[in-house]
Amino acid sequence: MSNVNNAGIASNAKRLLFAGFMAILAAGIGFGIRGGILANWAADFGFTGAQLGDIGGAGFTGFCFGIIIGGVVVDKIGYGKLVVAAFLFHVLSAFVTFAASKGQAQEVAYNYLYWGTFIFALANGTLEAVANPLVATLFPNNRTHYLNILHASWPAGLVIGGLVGWYLGEGANAMSWKLQLSLFLVPTVLYGLLFMGQTFPKSEASAKGLSLGEMLKDVGILGGAVACYLLVLFFQNALQLPAVAAYAMGGVILAAVAVITGFSIGAWLLFVLLVTHALVGAVELGTDGWIQNITGNILSPSQGKILFVYTSMFMFALRFCAHFIEKSLKISPIGLLFICAVLACIGLNMVSGITTFVGAMIALSVYAFGKTFFWPTMLAVTSDRFPRTGAIAISIMGGCGMMSAGLLGSAGLGYAKDRFAADELQRSNPALYATYKAEKKSSFLFLDPVNGLDGSKLSAAQSAEAKTPEQKAVVEASIAGDRRTLKADSFIPATMAVIYLLLFLYFKAIGGYKPVAIEGSGAH
Repeated sequence: MSNVNNAGIASNAKRLLFAGFMAILAAGIGFGIRGGILANWAADFGFTGAQLGDIGGAGFTGFCFGIIIGGVVVDKIGYGKLVVAAFLFHVLSAFVTFAASKGQAQEVAYNYLYWGTFIFALANGTLEAVANPLVATLFPNNRTHYLNILHASWPAGLVIGGLVGWYLGEGANAMSWKLQLSLFLVPTVLYGLLFMGQTFPKSEASAKGLSLGEMLKDVGILGGAVACYLLVLFFQNALQLPAVAAYAMGGVILAAVAVITGFSIGAWLLFVLLVTHALVGAVELGTDGWIQNITGNILSPSQGKILFVYTSMFMFALRFCAHFIEKSLKISPIGLLFICAVLACIGLNMVSGITTFVGAMIALSVYAFGKTFFWPTMLAVTSDRFPRTGAIAISIMGGCGMMSAGLLGSAGLGYAKDRFAADELQRSNPALYATYKAEKKSSFLFLDPVNGLDGSKLSAAQSAEAKTPEQKAVVEASIAGDRRTLKADSFIPATMAVIYLLLFLYFKAIGGYKPVAIEGSGAH
């Protein structure tokens, strides 16, 4: 590895980097547009916040299956086959999603949207099972920098998706939500063409001939337990399996990991990173799925779309600066993550109190800076410290982050919106709450079920030009609920900041953060 330079270890390194960039761009465009059409779905089908949160959550849970399964097999079957599978999944997702139509029974439309979103996420996860280890392998001397560049495509996709919603989602240029969402197929075709006919390098672990069991040893029982718990939640929530059956399936998968690894406990550091990345998924992507809706509710829908585009452009630019920030401030990736967690916590609290557009831009800038470097830098740390895992550890990490985003972040925020808005309206006007409450209860983990506000009725109150006193009260309760939701959300990055600080002190105690090579003593 001594002759590797920052230009990459293969002659087509930059083309493969750009192909991965376009693949994640497709995911970002789809995600950005979907965030802007939640109000359309609420109005067309009468969904509650929790139902919309569950659909948005499918955009993350499906991802985990693609990235975890893909990460396990990619070193054995090669990158090319996974790219073809992802392309087919992306096309299939469009057909399933677009089968939902106004006038259908709510349950039928919900299933089309849920599973269409799930398949779309499955395609995205399969692609990241290719792109993340591929870039980590191509640029081993500067993984933090190039993984941040790769993932700059995510906010770029959010910008494009946000602009689509801003320009084509309302007013004279308004297009149906189906036409808006179909635009993600453009970068889908482009990444297919860019990957076509290319040769791919092997990961360091694969080149050394390590077996699947050897690659999984650092993950072990501890790391497997994190992923299996999230899978149990998926089996219960998405597949509606009884708790006993869900835990039994999770136990079987964990037992399989134990047997394959020779009952390796796993590296404690990787366990901590996996738990922390689950928090990253909940606060970054879970919040991203709702932030346009929330700021649009507090200010106005058009301002919410503008702010979403602005925040995403800010993130896009910052992700090209990770290397500069590390070198100029002389901080390690762990130090960068700690600073980001503190800023994300402060930013969410600032956003919860916004009253003006300018104030919102300032608050969202703080939050955006905080969340920008979480995901790619966590992948870089895992690649640096656990090279023996090949593509597996960063794929499991990505899967845990996305599963958490869907099952905990998006769904949890949807529940919080329902609960806090219902609390506010019930406190101020119980009779009005009885009129506006949804028939279906919202639930989340072990928390008490609650009847949120009916999506269609709330949408009508929000869009009314001359609001009645009752409509004003409903809208005000919804806004107050959104503010409380953001404050509750800020506890997640606060917890992450504590974890990163402890990791920073740990690395300082052992001589500082540095990458580990397979030829060395292994990951600690």
